[in-house]
Amino acid sequence: MVSAADAVIPACAAVGIAFAVWQWLLVSRVKVSPYSAAAAAARNGGAGRAVFRPEGEVDDDDGGCGDDEEADGDGGVAAMARCAEIQSAIRVGANSFLFTQYKYLAAFTAVFAVVIFLFLGSVHRFSTESQPCQYTRGKACKPALANAVFSTIAFLLGAATSVASGFLGMRIATAANARTTVEARRGIGPAFAAAFRSGAVMGFLLASLGLLVLYVAIKVFGLYYGDDWEGLYESITGYGLGGSSMALFGRVGGGIYTKAADVGADLVGKVERNIPEDDPRNPAVIADNVGDNVGDIAGMGSDLFGSYAESTCAALFVGSISSFGADHNFAAVSYPLLISSAGLIVCLITTLFATDLYRVKTVDGVAPALKLQLLISTVLMTVGVLVVTFTALPHEFTMFDFGEVKRVKNWHLFFCVTIGLWAGLAIGFTTEYFTSNAYSPVRDVADSCRTGAATNVIFGLALGYKSVIVPVFAIAVSIYVSFTLASIYGIAVAALGMLSTVATGLAIDAYGPISDNAGGIAEMAGMSHRIRQRTDALDAAGNTTAAIGKGFAIGSAALVSLALFGAFVSRAGMAVINVLSPKVFVGLVVGAMLPYWFSAMTMKSVGSAALKMVEEVRRQFAAIPGLMEGRATPDYASCVRISTDASLREMMPPGALVLLAPLVAGTFFGVQTLAGLLAGALVSGVQVAISASNSGGAWDNAKKYIEAGASDHAKALGPKGSDAHKAAVIGDTIGDPLKDTSGPSLNILIKLMAVESLVFAPFFAAHGGLIFK
Repeated sequence: MVSAADAVIPACAAVGIAFAVWQWLLVSRVKVSPYSAAAAAARNGGAGRAVFRPEGEVDDDDGGCGDDEEADGDGGVAAMARCAEIQSAIRVGANSFLFTQYKYLAAFTAVFAVVIFLFLGSVHRFSTESQPCQYTRGKACKPALANAVFSTIAFLLGAATSVASGFLGMRIATAANARTTVEARRGIGPAFAAAFRSGAVMGFLLASLGLLVLYVAIKVFGLYYGDDWEGLYESITGYGLGGSSMALFGRVGGGIYTKAADVGADLVGKVERNIPEDDPRNPAVIADNVGDNVGDIAGMGSDLFGSYAESTCAALFVGSISSFGADHNFAAVSYPLLISSAGLIVCLITTLFATDLYRVKTVDGVAPALKLQLLISTVLMTVGVLVVTFTALPHEFTMFDFGEVKRVKNWHLFFCVTIGLWAGLAIGFTTEYFTSNAYSPVRDVADSCRTGAATNVIFGLALGYKSVIVPVFAIAVSIYVSFTLASIYGIAVAALGMLSTVATGLAIDAYGPISDNAGGIAEMAGMSHRIRQRTDALDAAGNTTAAIGKGFAIGSAALVSLALFGAFVSRAGMAVINVLSPKVFVGLVVGAMLPYWFSAMTMKSVGSAALKMVEEVRRQFAAIPGLMEGRATPDYASCVRISTDASLREMMPPGALVLLAPLVAGTFFGVQTLAGLLAGALVSGVQVAISASNSGGAWDNAKKYIEAGASDHAKALGPKGSDAHKAAVIGDTIGDPLKDTSGPSLNILIKLMAVESLVFAPFFAAHGGLIFK
């Protein structure tokens, strides 16, 4: 069985990578322009300074944004050059930001790697002597110095994989956006296929890469550790810490970047100047489109990779101290990796349903096709879990249960994984109900705009608070059932079940920003109203799927952090945590406060950056003659620079708060207080994250509902530029940092604090509590 597991895991990862490459080859057949983007940009003085047409201006030669023979009057050679220019400008801006950000992160990674080595190495004063194993009595394990070295290497591997995941996703998205615009000329079906296939490329690359690197790390580390699986899988937890650390800065930095540009573009462009979204006359428009890629693509990719890495590492660590870990049953210990492997195959089949078997043919078919992806992947994965569980696991085994021994049967774990899987679907559909303008909650928010921005804000906040109820009950049921059946290991694999279809989830999530950019390119290139209707339909569905993706991320984060919390408690040697103890209760109260402190920092950062952006956009409209009439070119580069500088400067304090809180609590106040801190942050952070994300998503789609005017009710509230529409724009502007900066970053906060505590648990248990001692 060992050889079978060794063959299946890398084979599934290779299949996932091959499928991603195949999907990209299909997308790359769409030609954006017969001319190179660089040449087009050079003719207009650089990527950031190209001259684009305002809405309504007609080009002399009809053709298309591409060179397809089915062109139907949407610009010709000039339009092709414009699409290439815009795509190049977005790509150059995104590359510039990410490379600058990665320089900062490289310095942070080097410093934090040294901290990990020094803290863990000092547990036994950098001794090279073997130490008694903590869980297997009478057996010697590898020295603490080895744990320090290999945990540091795992941290660096996780950080590198997270960065690679975000960067690959960004490159794919910036190459796919104009191709989606091109395909929109041929119809809604080809445009949907281009956007969804591009998202699938990112999803499969990230999931496959994470699985493969983790598997290889386990095998390589095993060459040194031998039969010391307790030490091996404890050191592997550093992989999750590295992935989540990069995800935090990617989400916060990218979120500040994109929302600063978005708020500036909306407030001046839509509200003050009454020009359309993505109008080329708006100086912040390129920065806004760049932000979609660095925040919603690169940041989101790193985020979900972090969740995957942490849930897998937690399950592997707890599994390694079970009876099948003691028996060195590799297939059973690798059960989390086998679940992820099966998930890749299931997601591959699911993707074919959307792109080949049941193709989208009408605008009304876009949203159902995306929802069907969630349902199909969940049903198929249930079967996959059944096969893996009864193939890889022994019929009965024992699990570590906080000092006790719990007897577990393999079908217990099947239910644990499955309940996490279906809880994820419930959270996704609940999120869709509260954020899609096809349902009454968002339409009520839109209707509240009739009386101004204040009532819009009130209704949106109420919607966000109410949307917390079902997801929290779903998470609570998952926790109770999985913990009852298989203790903390059950919660770990339940989290893994929720993330088992991460390739499909990422494809759906990445589809949204790609479609959003495609609509922006169509607007800036002066494409016809019919083309923009198609891209707007794709974008509207993408807004809802992005909210669903955030719901999945937050729900899985709750389970992942609880599993990591349990692993930390067991590694720190705590049999019981008494909430009434003052040490624990102090940590609980402070931990519940941390999400609010973190949100305050990120919200203010967006506000400060947006203030500078608004002032710059106003200055350009006032200082550049002919800008409003479309006879002059905005200075796009200055707005890109404002977003870049603000995000890099402002991402550091929230990141420091998250990373320093567990170190300070564990070192000075001890493991009991740190346990309370983690529990408080988990309980508080989940509620705040869900409500913030859903309020923001509802405000966004309420605005789009009015703009689309697809029903008599929507037409009565519109059109664009009406008082109701302006109120909706203000609500959307308030919701932007909630749904794209603070909300998504909070799930990283609770995961990162938990995995950091687990990695440093040996140090905290040995030397922590300097004050409370």
